[in-house]
Amino acid sequence: MCSKYQVIVLTLWVSIATAWDPIWLQPEQIHLSATGDPTEMMVTWSTFNDTKESTVQYGADIYDMAMKATGSRTKFVDGGSEHHTQYIHRVKLSNLKTGNMYLYRCGSSYGWSSIFKFRALPDDAQAAKNGVRFAVYGDMGNENAQSLGRLQVEAQDGVYDAILHVGDFAYDFFRANGSVGDEFMRQIQSAAAYLPYMTCPGNHEENYNFTNYKNRFTMPKYEDVQNLWYSWNIGPAHIIAFSTEVNFYLQYGFAPMKHQMEWLHADLAEATKPENLAKHPWIITMGHRPMYCTTDDNDDCTKDEYFGITRVAFEDLFYKYGVDLEIWAHEHSYERFWPLYDFKVYNGSVDAPYTNPKAPAHIVTGSAGCRERTDKFGPNKPYVAFTSTDYGYTRMTIVNSTHINMEQVSDDKGGQVIDKFTIIKNTHGPDAWL
Repeated sequence: MCSKYQVIVLTLWVSIATAWDPIWLQPEQIHLSATGDPTEMMVTWSTFNDTKESTVQYGADIYDMAMKATGSRTKFVDGGSEHHTQYIHRVKLSNLKTGNMYLYRCGSSYGWSSIFKFRALPDDAQAAKNGVRFAVYGDMGNENAQSLGRLQVEAQDGVYDAILHVGDFAYDFFRANGSVGDEFMRQIQSAAAYLPYMTCPGNHEENYNFTNYKNRFTMPKYEDVQNLWYSWNIGPAHIIAFSTEVNFYLQYGFAPMKHQMEWLHADLAEATKPENLAKHPWIITMGHRPMYCTTDDNDDCTKDEYFGITRVAFEDLFYKYGVDLEIWAHEHSYERFWPLYDFKVYNGSVDAPYTNPKAPAHIVTGSAGCRERTDKFGPNKPYVAFTSTDYGYTRMTIVNSTHINMEQVSDDKGGQVIDKFTIIKNTHGPDAWL
């Protein structure tokens, strides 16, 4: 029979052993993100106990990973009843040689990740020579992630420079006290640990005021607005990621909507200065809920000209500053539109609609796969160029300052390209519409 002192000692030993179990100190959910500087790369990962240190070892060769960077960690407590806790580690790698391959592992003296690789992003000259390649999609869940297998292989094979995930992750981060979010982040690690995984929020991130989304990623200017909106330059493109959701979830106040609009005005004004357009002429936006769609679900994008919240909030602003391409998701389908403004088509010409068009191009790419399956379409509209209900994702190649190639990949058809088009523009910014 144990004495009460033996019980106390045993209890303390079990508590300490549990808290410092090596399982909870191992890095997981590893992913990369760009900072806007091609000589940098951000590495983010999770542990379930505080390791007291956050370190990345890296180098150009598996036998020479002598470079080391350290960073910080933050405690994140999920808003569910179990108050699921983890530590998010962030380490920025600096002074990278643009376009070069690196190997890395992350962790601490308590445990290390496997070794991953990434290629540093290209500088402007390299991007002008070789182009910049992206995988683009939204609405990928922990369950039924149809596109993930193909994307994992292509990411590891170096097909892309970055991934753009246009909102709605995991379905949902908060479910099962955050464990669905953890599992999703483990799933995408096999792609996101190899190249920058750039994001914007969707409606499925709303729970607890977007806290899972705000904490799990590290986008440019993370400290300012926790991933809700930001912009970054890569090669000839200025990419703007923003939140359509601040215009819908007003229970969190009007301030986020106001601050984002002020920021968008300022960012676009800066991006369209002649000296900046000369370096980064393509202006591309990514936001979750589309301005336009023809699905049969009565979503905001199906509304007429007076009631579409996203369109009323952003269309005139983006047109004013000459945004070239607007990328959306939310609808679980793929939809390509003719160059479009205020429900009117502004094709460049009958034979070459995307050559010097007089309005932005739009696509909706939300069919990467989730538990809600795909959406059906309603009646066709004259401003729609192509639709598909196949599971799939988009490839975007910014070839140079005048050409962008777009392709839609169908997972239903074994990776076949089912739609493609090229945007050609000799003039960018507001003058493109003249």
